Amino acid sequence: FAHIQTLSFTEMDTLGTSTLITRMTSDLNQVQSGLNLFLRLFLRSPFVVFGAMIMAFTINAKLASIYLVAVIILGGCLVLIMSRASNYFSAAFKKYDDLNESVQENVSAIRVVKAYVREDYESEKFKKASGNVQDLLLRAEKVLSFNSPLMMATVYTCILLISWLGARMIVLSGATSFTTGELMSMLTYCTNILTSLMMLSMVFVMITLASESAKRIVEVLEEKSSLVNPENPVYEVKDGSVDFENVSFKYSEKAEKSALTDINLHIDSGMTVGIIGGTGVGKTTLIQLISRLYDVTEGTVKVGGRDVRDYDLEVLRNEVAVVLQKNVLFSGTISENLRWGNPDATDEELVRICKLAQADEFIQSFPDKYETHIEQGGNNVSGGQKQRLCIARALLKKPKILILDDSTSAVDTKTDALIRNAFRTEIPGTTKIIIAQRISSVDSADLIIVMDGGKIDGMGTHEELLKDNDIYREIYYSQNNMGGDNNE
Repeated sequence: FAHIQTLSFTEMDTLGTSTLITRMTSDLNQVQSGLNLFLRLFLRSPFVVFGAMIMAFTINAKLASIYLVAVIILGGCLVLIMSRASNYFSAAFKKYDDLNESVQENVSAIRVVKAYVREDYESEKFKKASGNVQDLLLRAEKVLSFNSPLMMATVYTCILLISWLGARMIVLSGATSFTTGELMSMLTYCTNILTSLMMLSMVFVMITLASESAKRIVEVLEEKSSLVNPENPVYEVKDGSVDFENVSFKYSEKAEKSALTDINLHIDSGMTVGIIGGTGVGKTTLIQLISRLYDVTEGTVKVGGRDVRDYDLEVLRNEVAVVLQKNVLFSGTISENLRWGNPDATDEELVRICKLAQADEFIQSFPDKYETHIEQGGNNVSGGQKQRLCIARALLKKPKILILDDSTSAVDTKTDALIRNAFRTEIPGTTKIIIAQRISSVDSADLIIVMDGGKIDGMGTHEELLKDNDIYREIYYSQNNMGGDNNE
């Protein structure tokens, strides 16, 4: 769990949430069970087998060789069974990820599922995923089912051979070279050896499961973050200025198309900057490079005049507060959620910041006020309330750069205007970057950036862009019903 916290978005995107949960739960349990059996049985059984084998050879080497042949044959068969079963288990564990993903999606989006009456569809989807797991595990169990009869056949064959050959030796020698007592001892050692081997075979089954799970866990542990601190990191961000110099970015090396291309931009410290454009044009991608959630593919991103790769990651992200497009609150009280931004914040600071984010009014309406319990994901507050709490949480960090990624989309235009006005008067020295779909959210910004197709299509003030930029003008007209049809 601690290692996962160190991974960057790139590694998290590659691994996926469902597989990480599976590896941290079911795979970990398999390893624990395998290790438990290994310590209790596997370390003891070889000593029993080895000791009993020595005693058997001491009594009669000819008869004891039966044990040796049986152990060699049995060992070869077990290796064959385990290798075949291991392939099925490996495939089954990968299908567990699909099963987990089905459950995760269904539970997290249960409101959408019910709203669209898609319970039957989701049940069929889960049944298909669980059927794939069942099929592979049944194949593995069919292979492992040979283990028990093989062991029993070996045990009884050894007992029969020892009894027959031992009795024959007693009769032919007149109980001189081999006695009845020695035969009973050989049968006892036979039981000891083969019982221990049966225990070992049980352990081998669990170890086969555990080893496949361990490989999956090790894959995560060996995954290294692509975002690391430099050898001599910078621990102070001078100011909130931001520079993009010939920046291009791809989400992966295999991607054919760049998400951002040839971005050149300068933002002075304390400026209010609006970013607007259609869906999927790279607005969120652009701001994620500022706090170094991803590293650029080409070019340089600078904060406070220094390349973001020169900074200590923790220092940089403490100075660049991002209110992401998807607002997340954690189970706990409102004050506990707010103090994610600053654990040492006083109650007075909480109230002041919440007033700034236009959140204090609705918090005061709750019976428990700032001690009101928030459910997981913030399901007991509205979308607009959740957004305002997330803005307040970011403000508590007292950052040099505040980024709002479409973070006021769920609030009304009046509240949106009050929030922006509070930013202007209360935190003038903080650089404010606002991604928005509504032009009314950015029309008063010092600089507005229009993006299209991963590139900057235009920059300027509201009046300049209305005059010179076609995309901005079309968005403005469509939102203000000032002519134009749907196709335009």
